Amino acid sequence: MPAPYSYDLRTKVINAIDEGMTKTQASRLFGISRNTINLWLKKKEETGSYKAKVGYQKGYNRKIKDLDNFKQFVQIHGSKTQEEMAEIWPTPVSDRTIGKALKKIGYTRKKNLRIERER
Repeated sequence: MPAPYSYDLRTKVINAIDEGMTKTQASRLFGISRNTINLWLKKKEETGSYKAKVGYQKGYNRKIKDLDNFKQFVQIHGSKTQEEMAEIWPTPVSDRTIGKALKKIGYTRKKNLRIERER
């Protein structure tokens, strides 16, 4: 995700518009889209501030947080399907959540067919 525009740049743009510059001129001068300027002005009108959002969550919230405990669970129940593991897991989770956690710990069920054949 790209970084937000700095507060300093936002202040310069808003001040230029407040002093009489048009949005189109400010857009060309500062190299920002008019839509972005409109969003900043709308945010300033609604909240009184045009600072960038901070502290928002990036990515999904993991339901299986203790991966060491999950590794032990997989060692015991590794022969079951993801659906069966989801039913057994102490908290309610989906089979997709189990799949994501399995991928996170590097668990795979791929067969290792490296058996040498005699000719």
